[in-house]
Amino acid sequence: MSKYTIDNIDDKAKAATFETVHGTIQTPVFMNVGTVAAIKGAVSTMDLREIDTQVMLCNTYHLHVRPGDEIVAKFGGLHKFTNWDRPILTDSGGFQVFSLAGLRKIKEEGVSFNSHIDGRKIFMGPEESMQIQSHLGSTIAMAFDECPPSKADRKYVEQSVARTERWLLRCKKEMERLNSLPETINKEQMLFGINQGGCIDEIRIANADRISELDLPGYAVGGLAVGETHEEMYHILDVTVPHLPQNKPVYLMGVGTPANILEGIERGVDFFDCVYPSRNGRHGHVYTNQGKLNLFNAQYELDDRPIEEGCGCPACQNYSRGYIRHLLKAKEMLGMRLCVLHNLYFYNKMVHDAREAILANRFSEFKKSKLEGFQVL
Repeated sequence: MSKYTIDNIDDKAKAATFETVHGTIQTPVFMNVGTVAAIKGAVSTMDLREIDTQVMLCNTYHLHVRPGDEIVAKFGGLHKFTNWDRPILTDSGGFQVFSLAGLRKIKEEGVSFNSHIDGRKIFMGPEESMQIQSHLGSTIAMAFDECPPSKADRKYVEQSVARTERWLLRCKKEMERLNSLPETINKEQMLFGINQGGCIDEIRIANADRISELDLPGYAVGGLAVGETHEEMYHILDVTVPHLPQNKPVYLMGVGTPANILEGIERGVDFFDCVYPSRNGRHGHVYTNQGKLNLFNAQYELDDRPIEEGCGCPACQNYSRGYIRHLLKAKEMLGMRLCVLHNLYFYNKMVHDAREAILANRFSEFKKSKLEGFQVL
């Protein structure tokens, strides 16, 4: 069973240890996004170990449509399929169902839509999402929810959140059933509930209070970074996080920039994920403590320095900006791969250093110095 222990609290920032069936997670933690069971940019699970990744995130919807969750189950679940022996979180597929599926029909039972791969009809509801995630055998499964548009009107948001709450109860019941079956790959799979409510304080708070009563292993704040401003996002965290259990991990879904993550940590968030480091890396944009660099720029053509002096990532330990720029210009996959490795290492090290700062009760100074250094991040 899981065990969440708070190691220190510095104002609201938390450093905690989360013990799971697949190993211990030290928070704050950044989860590296392997949507289809691989990090985009030719990064392997062996690479993830080398850059100190604690958790890999995979996507329920994408793996359901390809290769099929039953196929992953035949391999013994995602851990064996991907050769990864550390924790995996699977998101429920809800966000993809609502964002990728142009034509969809929402009912109380769930959502009908067409696959973006081959157009075939798919139905997904709370039970189906839990069954797929059980096949995948992830450490943490996310509840099936609707992510309403950030600027949706109050009535729509209220109805959507009420339905998501009903769906959460069904997810909980189905996961308990699945975990009791002898053939289930991971009988200790955990369910995290998701807080929704757009940018409306009262709905967010009421929802957080209600889902907290379910005493789940963890909770997420969803429906942010979908069109609202950074200030609106930070405000929602300010009002919502205090209404989620202090003694459980809190996960801010799909966020974000290095600055967003530091602001989230300051407000008591434990878990983060975002495609930015891999997506930006694939386009030659790399993060440093002095800002973001575009290695396609001509100024790096003769630059024999690493992406960042003192960085311990495989790219910076072995190659120059000039060489990586050449690879990118020549469309060699190695250039993209080195940039992604650097960016993921940068994110992993940033949250590791944030944890050390919280343990030393100096997170505020750490955050201030980081943000001053980032300039344009």
